[in-house]
Amino acid sequence: MDKVFTKEWWIAVGIRALRTFAEGALAVIGTQAAFFTDVDWLAVLSGGMLAACVSFLFALRGLPEVAE
Repeated sequence: MDKVFTKEWWIAVGIRALRTFAEGALAVIGTQAAFFTDVDWLAVLSGGMLAACVSFLFALRGLPEVAE
């Protein structure tokens, strides 16, 4: 728990959360609409943000990117 909330940890969490946001958003887009105009963008943002929040909460227990 010593390495949580250091500068290195915040950078690693930010990168991980951004990647997870993109994965969550793509999942919502892929399951929601066949055409670009049919996409509910609020649902895409909501799904991505929820995935990023979960990623952040899991990072509180430690990250393999940050050496102990």
